Amino acid sequence: MKLKSTFAPGVLGLALASALGFWTVATPEAKAQSFDVIHNFMGGSDGANPLSGFLVVGGDLYGTASTGGSSGSGVVFKLSTTGEETVLHEFAGGTDGASPEGSLVYKAGDFYGTTTLGGASNAGTVFKVTYKGEETVLYSFTGKADGSNPVAGLAIDKAGNLYGTTTAGGSSGNGTVFKLAIPTVAGGQFTEQVLYSFGTGSDGAIPVAGVTLDASGNLYGTTSAGGTYGYGTVFEVSPSTPRWTERILHHFELESDGGVPYAGLVLSSGSLYGAATEGGAGGSNGGGTVFKLSPSKTGWTFSVLYGLYGWNISGSFRNLLLKSGKLYATTHCDGADNSGTVYELTESAGKWTYNPLYLFTGGSDGQYSFSNLASDERGNLYGTTKQGGAHGFGTAFRVTP
Repeated sequence: MKLKSTFAPGVLGLALASALGFWTVATPEAKAQSFDVIHNFMGGSDGANPLSGFLVVGGDLYGTASTGGSSGSGVVFKLSTTGEETVLHEFAGGTDGASPEGSLVYKAGDFYGTTTLGGASNAGTVFKVTYKGEETVLYSFTGKADGSNPVAGLAIDKAGNLYGTTTAGGSSGNGTVFKLAIPTVAGGQFTEQVLYSFGTGSDGAIPVAGVTLDASGNLYGTTSAGGTYGYGTVFEVSPSTPRWTERILHHFELESDGGVPYAGLVLSSGSLYGAATEGGAGGSNGGGTVFKLSPSKTGWTFSVLYGLYGWNISGSFRNLLLKSGKLYATTHCDGADNSGTVYELTESAGKWTYNPLYLFTGGSDGQYSFSNLASDERGNLYGTTKQGGAHGFGTAFRVTP
């Protein structure tokens, strides 16, 4: 079963978990040097069902779990690389926020993120958590023109302004790109500005991923639906007067180019790298693509680096990790046991090769990874699974490629 291009806002975790296809086919041998579960989520105050990966700060891992905590509304936590967990904040639901599904960003001792639900209107929040675990709700979405139900994490500029997306709300209900500007006076409030509201035409709809910021202040992202063919877009939103402007860099056709991108974009040497969850080498039956957009004199050139097909039927739902010229990511329901993979793409003479680093069994090692991957100084990769593990509530894992 393929993942549909739309979903009910605020229940992305449920939508992803239920969109699991099951094929039994021969699988390549995984080539990881080592795999370790470093933490098993217990489903109580320590959190449960993480839907994103980690941010590495000072040698420790920081992340969110979408449920668990004393109220079941999710947590923000710190994890050592040996698996010792410290819960920094337990969401209480209500105005405090609930269901953090995205990753964190960091600046000057504070961590910033979003909750998909909760807040004053139950349309989600943007929050700050200090190293000591003190939480502040910076903004509560109303679910109207300002946006609703942010799923992804945030981008942050040098001044501390925050940028993100909502999956719903806005002028047409199809989501927004927003900015939270830092207070202009001490003790003031962050101010939200909708930079772009997605419409009902070919401009894209339902951005699940966040945005990537370049040195000139332009924002790049993907929409999971909309566009000329209805299967999503890659877009740019740029500052201009009197309002920001949007430009579509690619319309997905659900053919060899892929379609329905849930992952965001990684910017490296002026090029953008991303992943689509459907289409690819198998067309409408494919398992997605890994793609690149390169700037040119006439605009941007789109190219597919690798098309996922055959046994590898599930695409990557979170941002790629680009490290030392290689790309790393997870998939959620392929592999010998239909429980997901960690994989690596390597390039030689212009051709990219797929190497499975680990195939989840769905047991004590974890099941269904919707995680981005983070890397430490030694090159170890860290991520999460939504389910599985010793208690069934997900795991944090380490892979040495």
